[in-house]
Amino acid sequence: MADMDPDATAHTDEEEPLFSHLDLFLFSLIIGLVGKNIIVFYGSQTGTAEEFANRLAKDAQRYGMKGMAADPEEYSMGELSRLSEIPNALAIFCMATYGEGDPTDNAQDFYDWLQENDDEDLSGLNFTVFALGNKTYEHYNAMGKYVDKRLEDLGAKRIFDLGLGDDDGNLEEDFISWREQFWPAVCEHFGVEASGDESSIRQYELKVHTDLNMNKVYTGEIGRLKSFEVQKPPFDSKNPFLATVTVNRRLNKGGDRHLMHLELDITGSKIRYESGDHVAVFPTNDSALVNKLGEVLGVDLDVVISLNNLDEESNKKHPFPCPTTYRTALTHYLDITNPPRTNVLYELAQYASDPKDQENMRKMASSSPEGKSLYQNWVLDACRNILAILEDMPSLKPPIDHLCELLPRLQARYYSIASSSKVHPNSIHICAVVVEYQTKTGRVNKGVATNWLKNKLVNGHKSTVPMYIRKSQFRLPFKASNPVIMIGPGTGIAPFMGFIQERGWLKQQGKEVGETVMFFAMQHFRSEVTSFCPEGFSFKEPIWKLIHSENAHIYICGDARNMAKDVQLAFYEIAEEVGGMTRTQATDYVKKLMTKGRYSQDVWS
Repeated sequence: MADMDPDATAHTDEEEPLFSHLDLFLFSLIIGLVGKNIIVFYGSQTGTAEEFANRLAKDAQRYGMKGMAADPEEYSMGELSRLSEIPNALAIFCMATYGEGDPTDNAQDFYDWLQENDDEDLSGLNFTVFALGNKTYEHYNAMGKYVDKRLEDLGAKRIFDLGLGDDDGNLEEDFISWREQFWPAVCEHFGVEASGDESSIRQYELKVHTDLNMNKVYTGEIGRLKSFEVQKPPFDSKNPFLATVTVNRRLNKGGDRHLMHLELDITGSKIRYESGDHVAVFPTNDSALVNKLGEVLGVDLDVVISLNNLDEESNKKHPFPCPTTYRTALTHYLDITNPPRTNVLYELAQYASDPKDQENMRKMASSSPEGKSLYQNWVLDACRNILAILEDMPSLKPPIDHLCELLPRLQARYYSIASSSKVHPNSIHICAVVVEYQTKTGRVNKGVATNWLKNKLVNGHKSTVPMYIRKSQFRLPFKASNPVIMIGPGTGIAPFMGFIQERGWLKQQGKEVGETVMFFAMQHFRSEVTSFCPEGFSFKEPIWKLIHSENAHIYICGDARNMAKDVQLAFYEIAEEVGGMTRTQATDYVKKLMTKGRYSQDVWS
């Protein structure tokens, strides 16, 4: 599905409009602010870039600066040059790459603006970029690299080197290492010093509501209050549609894995999709996990609260929709199943009564080899979520409001749509494997979204799923007469189910439809694809004929780390053995297919 930063914080106060122009944004920054100002723009699809931006904005306070994180979608980036009007301002860009080198949804307009404005003068603008990507993808960190180069081309001054975060390795570690070198460079550039205050800095203050009308309390809505009760199109990431589950069945009969097929009814929503698009769903956390967290922390989860930003100039009034209850926040808004990042451990360390626990938590948040190793082994390799950490560290008793402030937002999950809108205009199909595994600590961890979807039963009562569509570049050829070659092991076959439905429909309409070939259910393409062929049959000649002579389009869907690379090597071999090319020529040939849009990948790590 993508080179993603491993996003979705919506402004939730209907009566408080977002700033829409940088004029207002600059004005609000300048009024009452003294000293140096740090603005951290983020391009985030799954929340990590936004999380890093918030951490950098918070860091600024330790250096006597005023920091804020900013969504480029909410500002007129054409006014970027005016940041130079703020004395000693610095713009930081935390930019994730999505898909095949694409910008994230919220950075698309900014990317278009950068591409279209060659005469823009950004001299006087200080900047730096931290990029988030994944090395298993062809266009590793393309968006971050582009923003870094383009800003320099337009005259902006880079005050620290581009940081490259690799989610195939350890993104958190990459960020910490970059950040620890970045701040001394900022101090030197602006002639400031760290305050030396290493204590926790709160961004939000707790307000407990005792007599609030419950009609004003958020109960899981992503954007507008009561948006799930009164649905209004258009539907998107900040206004999802509640689709009814009409089918939920298990596809495989035996084995440990549960492969499920779901159908979501979108009748009356005005939602349109095409084969190859992704459906994003907003899951909820397991109530058993939420209840256990309440027990371990010894709190009443049904108290109605708001967490209000201490910085009144910030456009982000709350970390999640408020007012709400702790139970709703931990169920709908906060990520409680992924291992927490190091900044969370650092901030929570102060609440451990055992000095050894405090020391270890702070150590894990450092860039020392020992600290990195401890974090890798104790948190990541052991898959400890926040509940497991609290259970295995009994001296750690943080106040629940601070924990809720620190935990990242629960993100939408993306699935390749397994249907064609030509055949199913009012229905979206999902094909997914339910994730469940045992950790090194003996706990059973369950995938949030797949287990939540598995329990969306169709038994008389209405099961609903908040969802929206994300458009994709993974498209069938414009000419139906072009052959297609599809390769998708496991649930990688999902988009191809839609492709095949669509090709069948086109044939029924009397259109000329090219050959449709699919390889599926193999672990390693090169070694096992021959098992689909009769003895003595070479699949390479007909495949080469389809590609070289008949203008076939190739589609790969599934694992980026191994499968997609193996498939690419297999195509190199076909070009060498059947096409008579050298390896260099074969590599160039496949690259040209990619450039022409005839070799498409929908892959994830």
